[in-house]
Amino acid sequence: MNHTILTDAPRRFPRMLVSLAFVVAAYLLGSVSFAVVTSKAFRLPDPHSYGSGNPGATNVLRSGNKAAAALTLLGDGAKGSLAVFLAQTFGPAYGGADWTVPAVVLAVFVGHLFPVFHRFSGGKGVATAAGIVLALHWPLGLGLVLIWLVMAYGFKISSLAALTTAALAPLGVFYVLGNVPRTWAMVAVSALLFWRHRSNIRQLIEGEERSIGR
Repeated sequence: MNHTILTDAPRRFPRMLVSLAFVVAAYLLGSVSFAVVTSKAFRLPDPHSYGSGNPGATNVLRSGNKAAAALTLLGDGAKGSLAVFLAQTFGPAYGGADWTVPAVVLAVFVGHLFPVFHRFSGGKGVATAAGIVLALHWPLGLGLVLIWLVMAYGFKISSLAALTTAALAPLGVFYVLGNVPRTWAMVAVSALLFWRHRSNIRQLIEGEERSIGR
């Protein structure tokens, strides 16, 4: 058997096709809303139907089920990390284009915001964005998670903690990765986070934003 043929086989796939496969897979993975999945598993109401109507961990917490909220947080974060990890690990081996990882970063995040499996009604992406950063550079990701926890604990307002970390994330990625496509993908993710929190920003300004657990 020609071992050279087996070794080189992954590189025989067209670069564009390989990259598109990773991007589509990332979008589909991002489209799995763990708020909805976990709520069904725990026989809770659809997270779209109460509180803020946002299918995310903070809103699931308003159901009173802390375990469901924790699993939602972990699931939404893990899918962001997994998509980027797979693209970084296997993309080069299978001959993916240089833009594969930045595109996967955006695809898994957009999948969470507009999930094909849930009528394109997704969450705001805080946990998924954290998972993405953890995969890109885990020390930075842990630092941002710590900042979120401190802000959330201190002010008891999830959106304020999210907006603070969303503003800091691109700066941190620029510092650790430099001026590369992955960094600009995180700039886009941060911009989308602010856009998804536009109603929260208005409520913060008006002093009417909900506190965590309310």
